[in-house]
Amino acid sequence: MQQTIKIAPSQQVHPLEHRPGVQKRRWRKNRLELIALPAGIVLLISLWALIAKVGDYPTFILPDPLSVFNKLVEITFDGTLWHHTQTTLVEIVGGLALGLSTATILGYLLAKSPLLERLTGPYIVASQSVPAVAIAPLLVIWFGSGQISKILICALVVFFPILVNTIVGIRSVDKGLKTLMRSLQANRWQTFIMLEVPAAMPVLLGGLKIGVTLSVIGAVVGEFVGADRGLGYLISLSKGLFNTPMMFAALIALAAISLSLYLIVTGLERWLLAWRQ
Repeated sequence: MQQTIKIAPSQQVHPLEHRPGVQKRRWRKNRLELIALPAGIVLLISLWALIAKVGDYPTFILPDPLSVFNKLVEITFDGTLWHHTQTTLVEIVGGLALGLSTATILGYLLAKSPLLERLTGPYIVASQSVPAVAIAPLLVIWFGSGQISKILICALVVFFPILVNTIVGIRSVDKGLKTLMRSLQANRWQTFIMLEVPAAMPVLLGGLKIGVTLSVIGAVVGEFVGADRGLGYLISLSKGLFNTPMMFAALIALAAISLSLYLIVTGLERWLLAWRQ
């Protein structure tokens, strides 16, 4: 009598999962990703050092990487860098929180009401046609040169991309799933939490990735217009003093902030969208 052996679902293995070729390609891909970023940084620094040495430029025009590194270490240990960085971080986080909350709420309302979108859409688009650099002086005059004006500038910069992604995300929800939720007698809150938010989350997080990088630009623009502290102010001060190494150090700090915020959103995306795997 022929016997059959049943394999439990937890014991079933995809036929390609443990093939040596697949594992080898996956290992090579992971190793390449780990090597690519450090190799790119080393190549960039080497090219920078070569240009500075061959061109024999003065330090106030193009400092070599060692001069910038020494200045970066100097202003880090004497507290100058942290003093200006924490000011810029407060402005970025505050502007991002204000812009994100406002754009998400308004975007949801516009997505659910085409009439409201037709009434307010032209004004929103027209407001985005004016550059933030042109609006920043007005905000500094109205709200002063403190952090409030910088937070408002950051919020204005991140508002529009997050608003658009919110509208697109909410409207991309499958109508069949909405019909299913109604057939299950789900109320608006249940539909919002269980269907609309998870379905729109990939698009919303895509807008947030854009927003976190733009928020850094908004803070720097505001500090350029009028400020007495912050990384944007430090760059303006370095320009007036012809202290280019300190300017490069401030730019490196801004790049580190942008990259850190982007990686945080990427990690949040992987955590929130783990169910899609």
